[in-house]
Amino acid sequence: MRAGGRLVVCPTPIGNLEDVTLRVLSALRDADVIACEDTRRTRVLLERYGVHAALVSYHEHNERERAAELVTRMSAGDIVALVSDAGMPLVSDPGFVLVQACVAAGHEVEVLPGPSAAIAALVASALPADAWRFAGFLPRKRGALLEVLASPQTVVAFESPKRVGATLATLAEVDPGRPVAVCRELTKIHEEVVRGDAATVAARYADEDPRGEVVLVFGGAPEPVGPHPDAVEAVRRLVESGARARVAASVVAKLTGTAANDLYRAQNAHEDAD
Repeated sequence: MRAGGRLVVCPTPIGNLEDVTLRVLSALRDADVIACEDTRRTRVLLERYGVHAALVSYHEHNERERAAELVTRMSAGDIVALVSDAGMPLVSDPGFVLVQACVAAGHEVEVLPGPSAAIAALVASALPADAWRFAGFLPRKRGALLEVLASPQTVVAFESPKRVGATLATLAEVDPGRPVAVCRELTKIHEEVVRGDAATVAARYADEDPRGEVVLVFGGAPEPVGPHPDAVEAVRRLVESGARARVAASVVAKLTGTAANDLYRAQNAHEDAD
């Protein structure tokens, strides 16, 4: 049995092929096999740098079966390199199943640094990067999307060009002043970063979809002013059912963690408005 079987996770350029690192090229040359999403796309990179290696497909439709095969090869001493079509494997790309299988089998997993569309977009957005959330591909259902957009941290997300307009329109509807950056075709010839408030940027893409690959970056949602509307509504319903306002506010406060005085004042304001 050969010694030294392991997995090497290799990030690849997100656009410009010159962004590949020397360590990644060395790892690809040393690998016994390269597992990649699309062998045709990976072969373009390898041919550019004169790398000759055996390739096997590894994508979302064959992850579990292929992961088992690759772990078996590592157990026999093979070095397996993992790449995705662009950027860091596992980050909204296949690879999680293989890494988990390697760890479970006791094989070494080496992760090399390199290009990442999420990091590039975060920095290019000029929005706060001290605390941020990566949301992957944004959910299509409105409720789930609003939950992501309500994050108090900067949000970085991938989005289909055909859905950029609708996503921005949703944000503009709930928070028109929220800062946004639309990062398109990063590191490529037609790279573009459009920054502005949600209402302005949404208007730009209302009638025309951006072309190419898009990363959206949203500024964090402002801290809510006053108690959550659902908590206030709960107090109102209890009062309508006959409960005293102070008691209702105390009960809802214990259940939600909201300050009872804030709920009591909100209920009084509601009564005064009526």
